[in-house]
Amino acid sequence: MRADVLAWFDVHARDLPWRAPDRTPWGVLVSEVMLQQTPVVRVEPAWRAWLERWPTPGDLAAAPTSDVLRAWDRLGYPRRALRLQECARAVVERHGGVLPDDEATLLALPGVGPYTAAAVRAFAFGRRSVVLDTNVRRVLARLVAGEALPAPAQTAAETRLAAAWVPDDDATAARWSAASMELGALVCTARSPRCDACPVADRCRWLAAGRPGDLHAHRRRTQAWTGTDRQARGRVMALLRDALGPVPHDAVAAVWPDATQLARCLDALVADGLVARDDAPGDAPDPDAATYRLPH
Repeated sequence: MRADVLAWFDVHARDLPWRAPDRTPWGVLVSEVMLQQTPVVRVEPAWRAWLERWPTPGDLAAAPTSDVLRAWDRLGYPRRALRLQECARAVVERHGGVLPDDEATLLALPGVGPYTAAAVRAFAFGRRSVVLDTNVRRVLARLVAGEALPAPAQTAAETRLAAAWVPDDDATAARWSAASMELGALVCTARSPRCDACPVADRCRWLAAGRPGDLHAHRRRTQAWTGTDRQARGRVMALLRDALGPVPHDAVAAVWPDATQLARCLDALVADGLVARDDAPGDAPDPDAATYRLPH
């Protein structure tokens, strides 16, 4: 089955810039951070612009934070941009500006979790690791467990299963990680799997069982958008990204109708380091006289 998936990947793999022969380990890390919860079609142009502007960790580490947040634009979850810059600074300070290839050392970097460390080790350095994203989890759940979708939370048993499927040698293991992920992204999709195009459909336990429904559907939560704090935060960030200077409180208040919710979101944005609030001078500053801007 692995050989068939690898052969399929050789023919159908997308031509993505972070897979190009001239990619850098840092470029791979940037792609992995950007691709968290953001589709490839939105990430690709942003990734190209980002690497053209800041091709090395040292370049990003030295950049003004306001420029970093503006360049992140509408990729969503802008704390990722802050963590990426923190990571760049740590790479410069701890490793002389060279991204390490050891998984434990990668995990010690700000904003790098188990998935990202494994993905960088595989896709940047061609080394064996267990790369287990939502696509790979879904492929293995269907092929091996015969389930429509994996459980909402990753389990230790699932990790052991994925590790057992990773080939022993570095080169084939890295290709398997990319191939199984691509199969999940293009064919074995969550909502409309293209079983007729799957290279291993004849051995898929889920398909053989008649494509049963999701056993874990009752445990999944759909994430709303309209009216949420996340939408309010996005409105504020968009306003500040486009502003030429500090924005007065009344202009910020105009972007969201619920004053209480907006105040909560502003406090959270300031606490997260995404927004700077400058209070008017005085012993008891008037909140309505404050101005807001991106951090320097």
